[in-house]
Amino acid sequence: MARVALVTGGTRGIGAATALALRDAGYRVVVTYVGSVEASTEFARQNDLSAYCWSVSDYEACVKGVARVEAELGPIDVLVNNAGITRDAMFHKMSPEAWHQVIDTNLTGVFNMTQPVWNGMRERKFGRVINISSINGQKGQAGQANYSAAKAGLIGFTKALAQEGARFGVTVNVVCPGYIGTEMVKAVPEPVLQKIVDQIPVGRLGEPQEIARCVTFLASDEAAFITGSTLTANGGQYIAG
Repeated sequence: MARVALVTGGTRGIGAATALALRDAGYRVVVTYVGSVEASTEFARQNDLSAYCWSVSDYEACVKGVARVEAELGPIDVLVNNAGITRDAMFHKMSPEAWHQVIDTNLTGVFNMTQPVWNGMRERKFGRVINISSINGQKGQAGQANYSAAKAGLIGFTKALAQEGARFGVTVNVVCPGYIGTEMVKAVPEPVLQKIVDQIPVGRLGEPQEIARCVTFLASDEAAFITGSTLTANGGQYIAG
């Protein structure tokens, strides 16, 4: 039977590309979403995906959601923690609400989603947890103290949890995309977007499918010896040591 892969925030951008790549690789793919109900459910219907609605920032919703998915489709073998939000502001103007909203979704949400699948992965001696961080979690970015903190936290979370899962056949890795040509990025005013592209040595934005291929590899049996790793995909804009 095909393995079950769950992608949070899996109906748009990098999440959608990842869901489709995993589907094409033979997984039974589940996507979660919060907003845009009509568009999200239509995306899932058109692409033969199973869609569920809950917020990753709500621990009880995650526990119940995971239980429902596993009851209906089977154990979750691959978890891609992709869901994320931005609430950008320079730090002296950042509200506590903007801080907590981003931390609760982008960092605590990964705890909320991973813990309900963790024991099952350990017991079955197989699992893949793949966290989507960001170039700005590696280098920081003005106006994104909340986002950068959350995405940097994912890297530490990945390294720690990988050590706990390794002897149970569960790998935990993190992908750090650079600037990717999603709807959100392409909506940036052209002069600002060009300045971003000018900083990327390969001379272009990344494509969502390029990040999806990174995730699909890390989910595969061929990646069994890779755990606790940070896979950087940013066109050379930031080269981590």
